[in-house]
Amino acid sequence: MVFRFSGGGGRYRGGVSVTLDTPLRTVVGDRSQKAFHKAFGYTTVADLLGHYPRRYATRGELTSIADIPPGEHATLVAEIVSVSTRSMRQKRGSVLEVAITDGTGLVTLTFFNQAWRQKDLREGARGIFAGKVGLYRGTRQLAHPDYELFVEDPSEQAQEEWAKKPIPLYPSTSTLASWQIAKAIGVVLDVLEVDGEPVPESIREAEDLAGLAWSLEHIHRPTEQQDWQRARDSLRFQEALVLQSALAVRRAEQQSVESVIRKPGADTNAFLASLPFELTADQTTVINEIHDDMGSSHPMTRLIQGEVGSGKTVVAACAMVTVAQTGGQTALLAPTEVLANQHFRSLVKTLGPDMTARLNPVLLTGALPAAAKKKALLAAASGSSHLIIGTHALLSDSVSFADLGLVVIDEQHRFGVDQRETLRQKGQHPHLLVLTATPIPRTVAMTVFGDLDVSTIATMPSGRSPITSHVVALADHPSWMTRVWQRVAEEVANGRQAFVVAPAISPSVREDEHEEEVASLEEPEPRALASVEEVLPMLQGVPELQSARIQALHGRMPTEQKDDVMAQFAAAECDVLVATTVIEVGIDVPNASIMVILDADRFGMSQLHQLRGRVGRGEHPGTCLLVTGAEQGTLARERVESVAGTLDGFELAAKDVELRSEGDVLGVRQSGVRSRLKLLRVTRDGDIIDAARGYAEAIVATDPTLSSHRALVFEIARHLDQDSEDYLEKT
Repeated sequence: MVFRFSGGGGRYRGGVSVTLDTPLRTVVGDRSQKAFHKAFGYTTVADLLGHYPRRYATRGELTSIADIPPGEHATLVAEIVSVSTRSMRQKRGSVLEVAITDGTGLVTLTFFNQAWRQKDLREGARGIFAGKVGLYRGTRQLAHPDYELFVEDPSEQAQEEWAKKPIPLYPSTSTLASWQIAKAIGVVLDVLEVDGEPVPESIREAEDLAGLAWSLEHIHRPTEQQDWQRARDSLRFQEALVLQSALAVRRAEQQSVESVIRKPGADTNAFLASLPFELTADQTTVINEIHDDMGSSHPMTRLIQGEVGSGKTVVAACAMVTVAQTGGQTALLAPTEVLANQHFRSLVKTLGPDMTARLNPVLLTGALPAAAKKKALLAAASGSSHLIIGTHALLSDSVSFADLGLVVIDEQHRFGVDQRETLRQKGQHPHLLVLTATPIPRTVAMTVFGDLDVSTIATMPSGRSPITSHVVALADHPSWMTRVWQRVAEEVANGRQAFVVAPAISPSVREDEHEEEVASLEEPEPRALASVEEVLPMLQGVPELQSARIQALHGRMPTEQKDDVMAQFAAAECDVLVATTVIEVGIDVPNASIMVILDADRFGMSQLHQLRGRVGRGEHPGTCLLVTGAEQGTLARERVESVAGTLDGFELAAKDVELRSEGDVLGVRQSGVRSRLKLLRVTRDGDIIDAARGYAEAIVATDPTLSSHRALVFEIARHLDQDSEDYLEKT
């Protein structure tokens, strides 16, 4: 037997071989390239060959029809059991109905006015069938599905080989079926010439890895199971080596330049002595690490991770004072205007009046009035301000500094490497301090932030009240929402304040349209999201909250209005704040004791952990109610219950990464929306990452620019979306 493709596909004239960086249209033609670009964004041969099979079937394997929910696009390996035609009832024409089975259930293939297909679709024939599963009179059906049949070959030996040969099944779309992808990949492989090995021969031998050409061939066209397993393992290690080599190059670049030495002195000591509380042991340790780094002739590149409320701001403020004492400036980059304003107020309070006058902090955001923006730009450029706090506006070409000595990035997962470097380029190799309240598992930190030294603030300052979390499962108990609002009213009646968090601004607008919601994959049609615009009037109509002062806050509001609302809430002039995730980080209201998170299953676990950290920040215990409509046993429900079950952010972060993607670890996006990692999983492959990091450091130690490893440079540049020659020249 042989596997036969049909339909369109790629053509390549002249029989000339191609390389990985050849434009895809050169091989498969414009029409196919446009289809691949629309579906997956692919433009080169390397892009297409990096589209690895999601699994492998065999001719004897029967996939489970019985478990396929309606509405899902399915690819089935099945056998035809009956073929029939009938006339349409309402109009002229015929319907061809083909029943297929995999041994667990039946699906009917339906074709309108295509009786000619009976020549191929005969009883006993087997093949792959793909389409969207629908219901017609209670029976599963695929209307006008794509399909490919297995064709008989009289050779017994060929039949035996055919039966054992794995069938790659690819991630597909409604316009690109799995076998169409396989056919295009086959066309490319037939003319591919691999020029060089990203993984050096000595490493391949030590780790028992196959070469790139063999791996690409056998992950896409294996003759037996062992082929694709060996190919997958080899390509997975290559991914790890590429990532770690790129990070090792960055570390080498950082150590090859000199920066201004910034040592603590009288101002630093005075600031620490003025604090109205005692630093934790972790805070003291991290401050010492920062001062050791900034006292070196090479720029500091340090990530500080700590739970919400662990005291990262004080640590950063100490570094800012040290830099200011030596005449330098600090630029603090925050992801939102709300957070930038919060940082401004928080740092003024932390620094105290004397040190605030010394540093003269200014705020720079895109929404500032022209006069205020001009004043802030002048303060930064002249050096009269030693602390400039802002949003993406800091990255603008119009922003310059007199002596940028320290760059502080808050919530690194909201920014990419390119944005970080854009800000650093505004100074002479300034020190870098990255802050994150999202705990990062070791393997994630080693992969995503491998060019940074990592410090952890694990102990919490004394005086923090405990937070209790509860799941409000509406699928099980719809009436519990009444009790939720009663609990909010009870806290307000006792003089405390409440957060109510919704994932959307309005029924049609999410807070951040660039971030994909964590939708419940089990739902054929996801539920409508709770929104601030709908929840606000609803709460105002709750009898128990008739006398409560309720306000709304979201990212689309004018800056002055947002600041005014937050100021009222901080001053206890507002009892209930209905908000989106703009209050996720940095908002500090000690009197807030309860938080209700609506549609909690639509947030990531680390995000839920961040949000609930907004309560219990004062003398009153905190309560977080996680409201979800997800059914028991679903992945969405599991996430929410995991958050309710522990306050350990590191445990939740590891679980969150397992359930979601690691993000674009080398590119601009690092928010976990679409990962560039094809085969490597940082929570599973720690040993591989460890080994690859060791090899990468050895490679870069002997060849800092990777000038003798051009194939490795190509792979790094591809992950960075850069031209390989440009990357090599820049490196």
